[in-house]
Amino acid sequence: MAQFELTVNGSAVKVMVANEETSLLAVLRNELGLVGTRFGCGLEQCGCCMVLIDGAPQKSCAKPIWSVAGKSIITVEGLGTPERPHPLQQALLDEQAGQCGYCLSGVIISAKALLDRNPQPTRAEIAQALDDNICRCGSHNRILRAVEKAAALQREAAR
Repeated sequence: MAQFELTVNGSAVKVMVANEETSLLAVLRNELGLVGTRFGCGLEQCGCCMVLIDGAPQKSCAKPIWSVAGKSIITVEGLGTPERPHPLQQALLDEQAGQCGYCLSGVIISAKALLDRNPQPTRAEIAQALDDNICRCGSHNRILRAVEKAAALQREAAR
């Protein structure tokens, strides 16, 4: 057994794993009960497992837990609540951007990273930031609209 310390959604946590190669995704879902981050392909290709690691969007399905020891992890659960959704979550709801919704936690994380570094992205910049997130339902245009709306909401709230 190996113990690792990290910060998840603002809280310091210690996790025990039998194998230090256990993926961050497995720890988040199975040990910490944070099931908003999804398992999609397991090959770091679809983006369903996206989380913020020290502020950068990264795929968690094949990232060994040892590689994030001491780092700050933000999952979709760390962004908002049903009562007070993050502007991205609200915009996705308002624009009915999700069809099946399976990809949306990864999309939200990638979009959050974009808006943190660029509060006024162009549509092309949004599309580029979401390029690692695969939506098989074809909701891309609604997702892009929702991210544009969230950017506007955040700028308005900052005034």
